[in-house]
Amino acid sequence: MKVGIQKVVSLTYTLKVKDKEGQLIQKVDKEKPFVYLFGVGGLLPVFESNLNGLETGNTFNFSLTKDEAYGDFKEEMIIEIEKEIFKVEDKIDEEMLKIGNNIPMQNENGTQLFGKVVSISEDKVKMDFNHPLAGEDLFFEGEILGVREATKEEIEHKHSH
Repeated sequence: MKVGIQKVVSLTYTLKVKDKEGQLIQKVDKEKPFVYLFGVGGLLPVFESNLNGLETGNTFNFSLTKDEAYGDFKEEMIIEIEKEIFKVEDKIDEEMLKIGNNIPMQNENGTQLFGKVVSISEDKVKMDFNHPLAGEDLFFEGEILGVREATKEEIEHKHSH
């Protein structure tokens, strides 16, 4: 069976910055493979297009430019926020609000995003809302472990079970 729309795909992969010799960002192995419903829009489109049509046992390796991945790093995505916004019951959770922490937040439209705490002052918090891999070319290498038809429930829920 081939990777395609309404198929559940399990695979291994390594993700590196730039190319095959680049810094290792993530490794997914056979003990805990990545399993997903193909074609529901949850993955980078060019990532999916590189897997489309592969079969169990096929290996793959390909690069994505930063434009095909998470785009350019944008300085305007680093913003200062009033520290008050982090108060819960009139207190700021100092364990949560630490430099380097990623904090789930919502924009004015209710869309959830993650911001990385860059700096903290007396009354402001500087946060970076760029994707952690923004500005980076990516290299993927791996193997298709299995492909199966998605169940009706998986298709309705838009994810594998």
